[in-house]
Amino acid sequence: MSKQSYRVCFCFRRRFRVLAAEAPADVKSLFNRYSDNGVMSAENLHRFLIEVQKEENATLEDAHAVMNNLHDLKILNIFNRRGLHLDAFFKYLFADINPPLNSKLGIHQDMNAPLSHYFIYTGHNSYLTGNQLSSDCSDVPIIQALLRGVRVIELDIWPNSAKDDVEVLHGGTLTTPVALIKCLKSIKEHAFTVSEYPVVITLEDHLTTALQAKTAEMITQTFGDMLFSSDSCLKEFPSPESLKRRVLISTKPPKEYLQAKEVNETGATKGTDQTDTEAWGREVSDIKARYNDKDDSDEGEADDSDEEDPTSQQNTAPEYKRLIAIHAGKGKGGLSDWLKVDPDKVRRLSLSEQELGKAVVTHGKEIIRFTQRNILRIYPKGIRFDSSNYNPFNAWTHGAQMVAFNMQGYGRSLWLMHGMFRGNGGCGYVKKPDILLKTGPNNEVFDPEANLPVKTTLKVTVFMGEGWYYDFEHTHFDAYSPPDFYARIGIAGVNADIVMKKTKTLEDNWIPTWDEQFEFPLTVPELALLRVEVHEYDMSEKDDFAGQTCLPVSELRQGIRAVLLHNRKGEKYNSVKLLMRFEFI
Repeated sequence: MSKQSYRVCFCFRRRFRVLAAEAPADVKSLFNRYSDNGVMSAENLHRFLIEVQKEENATLEDAHAVMNNLHDLKILNIFNRRGLHLDAFFKYLFADINPPLNSKLGIHQDMNAPLSHYFIYTGHNSYLTGNQLSSDCSDVPIIQALLRGVRVIELDIWPNSAKDDVEVLHGGTLTTPVALIKCLKSIKEHAFTVSEYPVVITLEDHLTTALQAKTAEMITQTFGDMLFSSDSCLKEFPSPESLKRRVLISTKPPKEYLQAKEVNETGATKGTDQTDTEAWGREVSDIKARYNDKDDSDEGEADDSDEEDPTSQQNTAPEYKRLIAIHAGKGKGGLSDWLKVDPDKVRRLSLSEQELGKAVVTHGKEIIRFTQRNILRIYPKGIRFDSSNYNPFNAWTHGAQMVAFNMQGYGRSLWLMHGMFRGNGGCGYVKKPDILLKTGPNNEVFDPEANLPVKTTLKVTVFMGEGWYYDFEHTHFDAYSPPDFYARIGIAGVNADIVMKKTKTLEDNWIPTWDEQFEFPLTVPELALLRVEVHEYDMSEKDDFAGQTCLPVSELRQGIRAVLLHNRKGEKYNSVKLLMRFEFI
């Protein structure tokens, strides 16, 4: 126990005691049930692991391993080798070695299905360090995304000012370019640091034929045997397992070069649209106005029209075309035509978040059928200048594999994205549930808006939290007193399952003990994420943020677990965590 003082005025200070964390009543009760004479033996710990923690395959050796870990962490000293006393038991439950997801499972899903059977961790404009209009382009955010497990990197490629080399930038904005070769080399160096499963590079291509050839040479020389390509359109996508440590290119020929144009010796094209170069002299406000008027579909596959246009094939460098493993494009016609499933080939289709919002109303079932064989990529609407994101669940519940996000952003939508891809060992590929992959006897498919029966109920107990005292200045939340914390617990998923609940607010307490239970009936637990947030109540201003996490419900370990919290950007705090219990009833 320590004391902490807060200045109220020049001559007066308030003093508060900072108490050490104490085991909640339920933890004490469980300890008494599974201990003899104040000591929990390895045999009793083994029973606890099976009966309370629901670790049905736990062995006596596992219980001994827990005790050895506690000894290594200096939680259990040499005088307590015969078992755990209450304090050691409590510290074990609240330790990092007792997480809510089973790290021992690692990559546990079937990785031998086609790529279209997986949600894939996907970045949008992966090279931007900040906003969409004036931030720097760099390989640093690409590296950061790969190290987080992102498997799809997007690069917008443009001719440089001399038209003799290729740069990566957000065209028609004030973003400063970065050399394509630098981005490619960084992708090669970091692609498989955290995951061996394939990396897809989606190219938004604005190049002349000559520069396409130069790009093909750069890609080939950089990746060599790591590159996966196909001489023709794939009839079915390969599996992530078969593509381990491989790099795939996905793009289509650009619209601005579909018309037959005369190419001069430098690779520059006569009559080229100059809007991209003129934009460099404009103010950001002018660019915002232009983007407000821009149709979202303009961003897709560098304008996704005329997929099979013969002129397109003539004006594409053959060596560049051969590199394309995942062919992209909408083709001719409207939405119904774009979503037609070809039994002889597979492809990628891109829609903006706004296009998807309209499409699910009129073509929801067709989208799900399309994504059972083909890949659907969704990207943010063009007016998200601040690199914010959108709710990914409209896309996920309709089977979209590549839900492209601004990874340099922040906010609740990005927290959901982080939560989804904490699943399956964080490898960047999460198997879509069977409900999105199967058709019924009458060719019916999953309807995310259907009134479905409850499959299971998740019971969550929020015991307590700690760690803020170590990770924050003592006046961070309140200059005059310790913080007043409350927790928000809820579900993100299909509309029928969405809910958010709140604990009481505990005043003036660095170690809040809420000890509250919540029940969440779930109709589609396979797609549900558990949302956890902590805030500090502020009477006069907006409540302060104090941590968050999102966890896939399908991978939650039952029992009492230590849940580490993250900051707004998704980075783990050093010490902040909650003690929670999860039960399926």
